[in-house]
Amino acid sequence: MYNNNSVSIPISDHESDEHGGVRVHTRRKRKIVIHRGNHDFREKVLRKLLRHWILIIILLASALFVFEAFTIGRKPDSTVTSELRTPNKNGGIKSINSQLALGKEPQHDNLNRLDPPRCLKLLPVEELEHLDIPVTEESNGPVNQVLYVSEGESSLVGRNATFSLARFNLFTGNQTLEQRDTSFEIKESMMVHCGFYSLNGGFKISDEDKTYMHACKVVVSTCAFGGGDDLYQPIGMSEASLKKVCYVAFWDEITLRAQELADHRIGENGFIGKWRVVIVRDLPFVDQRLNGKIPKMLSHRLFPQAKFSIWVDSKSQFRRDPLGVLEALLWHPHSVFAISEHGARSSVYDEAKAVVKKNKAKPEEVEVQLNQYRKDGLPEDKRFIGKKALCEASVIVRKHMPLTNLLMCLWFNEVVRFTSRDQLSFPYVLWRVNAFKYINTFPVCTRKDLVNSMGHIRKAKPLQLQR
Repeated sequence: MYNNNSVSIPISDHESDEHGGVRVHTRRKRKIVIHRGNHDFREKVLRKLLRHWILIIILLASALFVFEAFTIGRKPDSTVTSELRTPNKNGGIKSINSQLALGKEPQHDNLNRLDPPRCLKLLPVEELEHLDIPVTEESNGPVNQVLYVSEGESSLVGRNATFSLARFNLFTGNQTLEQRDTSFEIKESMMVHCGFYSLNGGFKISDEDKTYMHACKVVVSTCAFGGGDDLYQPIGMSEASLKKVCYVAFWDEITLRAQELADHRIGENGFIGKWRVVIVRDLPFVDQRLNGKIPKMLSHRLFPQAKFSIWVDSKSQFRRDPLGVLEALLWHPHSVFAISEHGARSSVYDEAKAVVKKNKAKPEEVEVQLNQYRKDGLPEDKRFIGKKALCEASVIVRKHMPLTNLLMCLWFNEVVRFTSRDQLSFPYVLWRVNAFKYINTFPVCTRKDLVNSMGHIRKAKPLQLQR
């Protein structure tokens, strides 16, 4: 006997065909009990689900998205979970977890990341500690001597006189087109413009800083002009490199004031951490990007006694042992100059289009430069003697010798004459002097092993000249 909330429904496997007159045997009927209240509720829910299924899917997807975003936000930063280290006062290393425990968050996800290199083949740590700077010959190339042009100041009028589309001044000297052509004609003894030609040309450094710089045999250098970037402490160095390598950062007075406001102050010894900070006064160019080319390209003039140098853009943190890098990129492969291949493009002409598209230079300036290169016969080849034509110049490793000094002078003169986008002019210089065979162009993954890239922090302020 069933209660009032249930109903009996007869179910048979076969039904009689009354109209056909065919007698069909049926099995014994069985009863199924359905509770009416639960059945009605499930039917209503099912009808609503079928009616609003699209809305339900959207709501579920939204909830899942919010959950994932919350979960990612709660995940520990990679700088906490990986084996990260920063230099301590003794030149050793310490975990940045202690900084996080004090509530000091790293400024960037990449800062102080010291994972093992993937492509850069460094010597074992114990060998790095005993690595010596090799005794080098003065020249192992077609050039034995480079002399620098010195002009009378009467040849220029005003500190920032402009000649045609060039930006020559008392710092650069006035290189004519005829002198430019002559500078690419390789001889054993070369005379070229290479900046610093006048005592009144600018880029002034204190005598104390000059004394320190002139004692450097191996140097890692960077610069931040216009307050655009912070100073990132180098990591991953051996005790041998800490003793034998100079770390020099060039600032102008704008960067100095910006860093002091952020409570980053130069110590009484002239250092911030491992960096000797050199304050440069009286910069020669309004364009801060162009001012930055001076320490980047003319390190042989700033460090006249140095045998080797490594340049690192201010947007990056150098994270390898410098002597180990020199061994891996210069000494072991018997090279004199190492620079990264460009990651996105291969041709100067393709790079020029990208520069204009991204508003990194004025179209008319780029057009003048390309027209000159076409006139000179620069091909549109994407590779020269098997090497990618276009390079990325945020890290430059080189031996200081007449040939590489000449290359840097020629490169500097090109960025002064045309645009400060140095990736456009470097392949042209190598092509003009047939120097690709002397260059070690390493892959992008090696460059990523060398530095932690943070990008530019803020836009650099242009130099305000006193009239």
